[in-house]
Amino acid sequence: MKPFEDACNELQHARKARTAGFEGRARVCARRSAGMAIREYLIEEYNIFRSDSLFNLLVDQSVRDLLPPQLIDSLDRLSLKVNEQFQLPPDVDLISEAKIVISLLESKLED
Repeated sequence: MKPFEDACNELQHARKARTAGFEGRARVCARRSAGMAIREYLIEEYNIFRSDSLFNLLVDQSVRDLLPPQLIDSLDRLSLKVNEQFQLPPDVDLISEAKIVISLLESKLED
């Protein structure tokens, strides 16, 4: 299995959910895909396995300290809570943010 395959598959589930009109499911899948990428990065780069929830990997400061600093803004957006109408700010696209996380971590492992 190639690195980040599970994360990429989950990101594809997010895209399909959005296309089908299930934005809530798309958000969950996008967050999950970013968490999967982080977990894999920690294993490959540091030989650290964290059994935390995938969402916790997005918000845990000790994990963030091990990640490239360019990801912090994406992680902040991925961990935003929805408002009372179950919406995020209009300029936040969690699928795009998850793609950034996956791409950057993948490139770091290739270096």
